[in-house]
Amino acid sequence: MTRVKIGVIGCGAIAQVHHMPNLKELQDEFEVTAVCDVSAGASRYVAERFHVPRHFTDYRDLLASDVEAVLLCQTDPKKNVAVDAFDAGKHVFVEKPVCFSLEECDEMIAACARAGTVSQAGYMKVYDPAFERAKREAAGMDVRFVQINHLHPNNDLHLKQFDVRRFDDLPEDAIQSSIAGRAAARRQAIGDVPSHVERAFFLLAGSMIHDLYGLREIMGLPVEVTHIEIWQEGRAVTFTLVYENGARCVGTWIDLPHLWDFKETLELYGDDKRVIVAYPTGFSRGILSTVSIQGIDSEGTTYRSEPYIDWDSAFVRELRHFQDCIVNGRQSRTSLEHARKDVGLIIDIIKAHQG
Repeated sequence: MTRVKIGVIGCGAIAQVHHMPNLKELQDEFEVTAVCDVSAGASRYVAERFHVPRHFTDYRDLLASDVEAVLLCQTDPKKNVAVDAFDAGKHVFVEKPVCFSLEECDEMIAACARAGTVSQAGYMKVYDPAFERAKREAAGMDVRFVQINHLHPNNDLHLKQFDVRRFDDLPEDAIQSSIAGRAAARRQAIGDVPSHVERAFFLLAGSMIHDLYGLREIMGLPVEVTHIEIWQEGRAVTFTLVYENGARCVGTWIDLPHLWDFKETLELYGDDKRVIVAYPTGFSRGILSTVSIQGIDSEGTTYRSEPYIDWDSAFVRELRHFQDCIVNGRQSRTSLEHARKDVGLIIDIIKAHQG
C-alpha cells in the first residue's frame, strides 16, 4: 500500500482528539512528516506527542517541505491556505467549515483544477456506517417529511474527557487576521447583517453543516426555503425547506450550553416507513451512531429494527477515502464541488430570513 506523506495545519482540539491519533493508526496509508500552527507551543507539543519530525509556525514552510497532501484544520478562514496548497501541487483535505462564500469556494475549486490534485471536505458523517445504512434505506422510500434536531451543548463539556492542550502564545496579528478574514467572507456571502443573524450564519456553516450535507446526500437540494426563524440572540435557528416531490424538512439547531447530553438526529418519514439516525458528539471516540428503522412489511406486520453498525470511526473512514482518492484516482465523495452546494444553501437560508 502506498503511504502518502501528509502535513497537518492547525494543532487545536480536532487535530489532537481525532486527526492526529487517527493518522497514527493509519500508518499504512499515511506518514505525517510535518505539523504547523501559528502557536509555537501547540505546534511543538503536537509534534512531540505524535512523534512528527518537523513542526512550523508558518504554513508556507510546511508546503515547501516534502508533504504530498495537507489536512487543514486551523482557525477560519481557510481559503488562502487551501489555494496556496493547491498551487504548491498538494492534495488538500479541508475541515469544515470549508469556507463561507461562494466566491471563496470557487477560488479553491479553480486552484484544485489547476493543480490536478484531490480536494476533500471534512464531511465525516457521510462516511458514518449508520448514515450509509440510512441512505440505503431512504433510497427505497418516498420521503414525505424530514426532521433535523441538533441540540448542542458547549464543546468544552466533552473536550474535558480528553487531554487537549491549549497555549497562550497566539500572535496578536494572527488573531486579528482571522477576525478580519471571517468578517470579509461574511460580507461577501450575505452582506452586513445584525449580530444575531451573523451568529446564526456562522453556526449554520460551522456546526449544522453536518446536518445539511447529510440531508443533501439523501434528498438533493431543496427548491425553496419557506421559513426561517433566528432566535435566542442567534444561538438558535429553525427553518423549513421544500423539495421537488413536495416533501418538507424542518430543521432546528439550538445552543444548550450547560446540558451534558448532545442530541443530533436525522429523521426520514414516508407513508409506511421511517428511518432515524442519531449521532454522538464529534468530540467523542468509540461511541457509535445508531439507526432505527420502522415500517410495515409485505404481510402488514409492523416492525422495528436497529441494525448492527460496524465499529468503524467516520473520521478514520474519511481519511482512508482521501488516501484512496490520491493513490488510486477515485473521485472524492465529498469534494469542494459538493461543499459549494452546501455553502450556497446556507446563504439561501440566511437570505430567506432577510426577505
